[in-house]
Amino acid sequence: MNSYTNSNGYLLLFRGTDWHLQMSPEEIQQVMGDWGSWFDRLGKEGKLAAANPLENEGVVISGKARTVSDGPFAEAKESVGGFFLLKVETMEEALAIAKECPALPYGLTVEVRPVAPACPAARMADEAGQHAMA
Repeated sequence: MNSYTNSNGYLLLFRGTDWHLQMSPEEIQQVMGDWGSWFDRLGKEGKLAAANPLENEGVVISGKARTVSDGPFAEAKESVGGFFLLKVETMEEALAIAKECPALPYGLTVEVRPVAPACPAARMADEAGQHAMA
């Protein structure tokens, strides 16, 4: 794990949109209450730049032909159900926040990714161009 700082922040991707299906309405209400408290606390601490749930519907565009197909599929374990964009500078702090997610014990997973200052492919092209000119 990298311990570098990243002033662009970190993205938490919440995966698994069906974590609540085996729970009672009261259990879901409890977890969502805990989630709201977690969200509010991070906002008050100034650590949230953006956050939203995602709808279970959409389309996927792929390939040279730019094929459009239905998806993502909400029943898939890897389906992204929402995100937080955190205003923190270290992976360790982002991980600590991610581990607080109230739905983790129920099957939801959280992916933590540093936000890059530029597209990695564009950076590589720039570096290759600079190397060719040297």
